[in-house]
Amino acid sequence: MKLNEGDKAPDFSGEIETGDQVSLKDYEGKKLILYFYPKDDTPGCTKESCNLRDNYKKLKDEGFEILGVSPDGIKKHNKFIDKYNFPFHLLADENKETIQAYGVWGPKKFMGREYEGLLRTTFVIDENGKIMKIFDKVKTKAHAEQIMDALEIEYN
Repeated sequence: MKLNEGDKAPDFSGEIETGDQVSLKDYEGKKLILYFYPKDDTPGCTKESCNLRDNYKKLKDEGFEILGVSPDGIKKHNKFIDKYNFPFHLLADENKETIQAYGVWGPKKFMGREYEGLLRTTFVIDENGKIMKIFDKVKTKAHAEQIMDALEIEYN
């Protein structure tokens, strides 16, 4: 099932790096940048997460929360957060329930080899749980700017 802008965001719940449970309901009344990335502490994922970190205050001032999701576990998430000082939470989706619900698991190609994996995708969800914007061609080095441009938010 492919999600589209304007669709109701699928509910999710899972464990973040602190061991606490979070769900979509926790973000009611707030705008959420829900970004799916393949693996903690790899070059593209690090660039993307650090770019969101570096623009966190601006996004927060615009009313956004950020939640990263990958199939990595809590231990790896904690190392990743500590190493790069992320001010937002990372959801450990080891059973891929949230990943499947958002339809971001599928065929990938790397160096001529095809395999199944997480498709780097970001969903911007509004205060009412509707998908405002979907990014399936994420600019890892400038993802926050990509989001702000698409939503016409000044970032200078």
